[in-house]
Amino acid sequence: MDVRGLRALVCVLVVVACSVAFVPGSAAVAADLGAQRAALQESGNESIGLEDADRIHVDVFIAENGTALVTVDYRFHLDDGNRTAEQWEGLRSDIESDPESYVTGERSKWNETLVKGENRTERDMNLSNISITVEENPAPRAIGHAKVTFQWSSFALVELNRIEAGAALSGFTLDDGTTLQFRWPEEYSVYENEGELQIDPSPTDQPDSSVAWQGSETTFTDDQPRIVLVKNGNAGTESPSNEGPAMPWAIVLLSLALLAVVGAAGWLVGRSRNGSVTFDPSTTVRRTDGSSEAESTASDGPPPELLSNEERVLRLLENRGGRIKQQEVVSELEWTEAKTSQVVGDLREDDEIDVFRIGRENVLALPEEE
Repeated sequence: MDVRGLRALVCVLVVVACSVAFVPGSAAVAADLGAQRAALQESGNESIGLEDADRIHVDVFIAENGTALVTVDYRFHLDDGNRTAEQWEGLRSDIESDPESYVTGERSKWNETLVKGENRTERDMNLSNISITVEENPAPRAIGHAKVTFQWSSFALVELNRIEAGAALSGFTLDDGTTLQFRWPEEYSVYENEGELQIDPSPTDQPDSSVAWQGSETTFTDDQPRIVLVKNGNAGTESPSNEGPAMPWAIVLLSLALLAVVGAAGWLVGRSRNGSVTFDPSTTVRRTDGSSEAESTASDGPPPELLSNEERVLRLLENRGGRIKQQEVVSELEWTEAKTSQVVGDLREDDEIDVFRIGRENVLALPEEE
């Protein structure tokens, strides 16, 4: 064999040796990668998003001016077999590193709900101050929280001392595992009309100053949810649904007034018989309630005790020339502000009176005849 043949043989042997050494190494690398993928799949370490939360709690705090502070709490249970701590840590890391992406998604989703609310209520609304935060509660159960918060302007309708809320979320879909909660300031209470609380539908839970509906038990119609609140005139002593003094006290006061009138009339008659006083039918006799006997016998209708609350307000308006401040109604009729607001609100809804503001005070007026 010559030199050229020897060189060719050496080259062939080198190529063969390299091929044999490379193939087992490649097979080993491929096997390692496959094992790693299998291990990841078995550990369930795929990424998760907000929509994968175990429970969602939507908290709506209704402010006195009708703006709502909304908190959407996405809750992830970290101690069950369906989710690993690594999955939550991955989501938490993503939110902390790029919160704006999640804020953009939530803004888009809730803006769709807001537009529907504007169409139903014919009020201009806006979402602002949207943010997202993450936290963990280790006890009593390990839960990861991703909380989205924002302000919703004109969420509720405010009229005088009444707040009506819920129309902005009419027909809102509550999925299983989702809770919707309404809260409000302590100086407000749920309006009660003829013994029935103005909440529709009936809540799943009703702790102090709040109501809640569970998605597994509630389906809202086009007119739900709805809640009417009224400001307390004397928080903690009288509920907005009280309709006046208890019946025994009313009877006692009426009896005393009648006794006073009869006694005064008898005294005057006796004096006139003795010749010392000439009884004049027009003589004014003051009653214990501050009104005069002449007034009580005039053709002004039945006494106040026999009138409804609405009729008492209308009579007071007529006696004042058709216009009176709401605060004067409170003083004249010795009612609480809450009770007065309820009666005034009912009269206004029935178009019996007009209500407008002068400065910081509400003024009641009888409607002008056309």
